[in-house]
Amino acid sequence: MNDRKIRVLVVDDHAVLRDGVAAALGNHEDMIMVGEARNGKEAIECFQALRPDVTLMDLQMPVMNGVEAIAAIRRDDPDARIIVLTTYTGDVQAVRALKAGAVGYLLKSGLRTELIDAIRNVHRGQRHVHRDVANEIAMHVVDEALTEREVAILQLVASGQANKQVASMLGLSEETVKGHLKNIFSKLDVTDRTHAVTVAARRGIIEL
Repeated sequence: MNDRKIRVLVVDDHAVLRDGVAAALGNHEDMIMVGEARNGKEAIECFQALRPDVTLMDLQMPVMNGVEAIAAIRRDDPDARIIVLTTYTGDVQAVRALKAGAVGYLLKSGLRTELIDAIRNVHRGQRHVHRDVANEIAMHVVDEALTEREVAILQLVASGQANKQVASMLGLSEETVKGHLKNIFSKLDVTDRTHAVTVAARRGIIEL
């Protein structure tokens, strides 16, 4: 029987979260926290030094975000097992992380109930995606994605820019911006700018 502990690296810019995970792991004899990092850059360095069995990775961090770190780690080690640990249920952000190489996606709200099972499942070679996130992905899988230009326009709208200002900043005509917004509203199934920004932020299309 293999009694070697599952070695876990925790990556999050909040010390309280890292301490909480360490405490949770400490209650289980089959796993141990072997290292911690505060951003994506540190995560890559720690991964290379420690070669953990499972890495828990936040997405929104300074210096380098989680998706970039996941991609870099997987390039270095295609077998790296990484679980995203985030507050965001957005399907676009989740798909982005899973495409980068994450094999698990866990919400911080589920730490007490789901964390240990997720680590064990991923360590066994399984995927583990939180049910709410999986439902979001399934709900939008056939939706037409926003283009890069549409995302750029919506990001400027979210920062409070009027159509005229958006047009000036992107070198477009105001009519072209209006046309793009019409397409955005249709793709997101909304009727106004405020609702478009709200939906896009929730799904991880833009950042507020």
